[in-house]
Amino acid sequence: MTDTTPADPTIDDAAEVIEQKAVRLAKRERLLAERADAAGGAYPVTVPVTDTIAELRERYADLEAGAETGVTASVAGRVVFSRNTGKLCFASLQAGDGSRIQAMVSLAEVGEQSLQAWKDLVDLGDHVSVTGQVISSRRGELSIMVSDWAIASKALLPLPNLHTDLSDEGRVRSRFLDLIVRDQARETVIARAKVNASLRQTFASHGFLEVETPMLQVQHGGAAARPFITNSNAFDADLYLRIAPELFLKRAVVGGIDRVFEINRNFRNEGADSTHSPEFAMLEAYQSYSDYNGIADLTQELIQNAAIAVTGSTTVTWADGTEFDLGGQWERLSMYASLSEASGRTITPDTSLAELQALAAEVGVAVPEKVATHGKYVEELWEHFVKDGLERPTFVMDFPLDTSPLVREHRSIRGVVEKWDLYVRGFELATGYSELVDPVIQRERFVEQAKLAARGDDEAMRVDEEFLRALEHGMPPTGGMGMGIDRLLMAITGLGIRETILFPLVK
Repeated sequence: MTDTTPADPTIDDAAEVIEQKAVRLAKRERLLAERADAAGGAYPVTVPVTDTIAELRERYADLEAGAETGVTASVAGRVVFSRNTGKLCFASLQAGDGSRIQAMVSLAEVGEQSLQAWKDLVDLGDHVSVTGQVISSRRGELSIMVSDWAIASKALLPLPNLHTDLSDEGRVRSRFLDLIVRDQARETVIARAKVNASLRQTFASHGFLEVETPMLQVQHGGAAARPFITNSNAFDADLYLRIAPELFLKRAVVGGIDRVFEINRNFRNEGADSTHSPEFAMLEAYQSYSDYNGIADLTQELIQNAAIAVTGSTTVTWADGTEFDLGGQWERLSMYASLSEASGRTITPDTSLAELQALAAEVGVAVPEKVATHGKYVEELWEHFVKDGLERPTFVMDFPLDTSPLVREHRSIRGVVEKWDLYVRGFELATGYSELVDPVIQRERFVEQAKLAARGDDEAMRVDEEFLRALEHGMPPTGGMGMGIDRLLMAITGLGIRETILFPLVK
């Protein structure tokens, strides 16, 4: 057995992988023969585990080199390093959390037959259980001086080389290998769990209830996006994978759940890049008797608490070593005012479509004819002139009315709605509204959206009669927000979206 195995197998080393698999299969057959009278096949159903590796490392962190504890422990882990030196074999066992301990298998402790079996049967990647005294080696490595051992499960394929990274594509396609060999992969999974726990804790502190709404819907809505379409055999009907939970969560508000949130999956049949995934995790929340200012305050608190939960601070360190400050009070920037300043033109809700088209042509901003509205041009021009210059987290406030069909008109500025988008690191992280609760105006907005859909806009909403019927029973003034969980991880870790998703969709 060698210390390392092929990294990220390719066509060039396929023959070696096939050969190694054959050798390992033969070892499995030997294990099966040796356990012919035992239940459970080649491997034991369970193995003794008295302590986790992490617990032992914490308990004996100060054990001096060469010291013995007199304590016997049983641990289990995956073999990620192995070295044979005749009468003594060394192996590093790794737990799922990445913690490691050294196993020392010596002739004096286990006898010649057991030592030879270790040499013959144990490969890198195998899960093994070891029992023995907890000691510190002469080099100061926390170790188990093995008195008994067993193979819990054999790896039939070789692991990537621990000293050679998987390719970026290999990480995504074989995330299980990525988790084994790369600390960052495991840390990202842990960070995501901490983020979700923190979000739930913050919501609970404000009296919110968590609910679940349908992923299969008879009509898509709640966002401007192209849906995935499927078919139900039971109902003999086309269904849509949801693009947002918004319209159902608002039904809950109508029903009296005044503070409600959901963390779940959304699906959008659109492009995939460094900030977009067809399937992604989404947080949406609605608070009765609040507005877009109150929900902005809540969103800032949610994100800052999540950063603290992961890193211990609102100043986070990204994967590339860059520090980014998520602390303090975040700026609130007017979309129209910032566009006017950056472009050197006065642009207001009254600026004509022709003027906006002329400016777009001048700077090379293209807007498809089927969605060529005042609001769409304003938003595209804003992205061209302003977005890339935002360094700190920033709430961009007060969007054009015609691009925000579910949002209440501004209380004092004609032609805009009370909506913000939160930009962090140059990408949109969250959006928030003062929600439109008047069913008469909402119907008018849906009708306008239906006209866009008839013109070929695949992202336009349809008239949702069931949602309108809910609104007609009375929805209180409400602030609402939506935030991508994957993007929140991006803001905290500095990773791309495919790194923050445990098993992203790949072609």
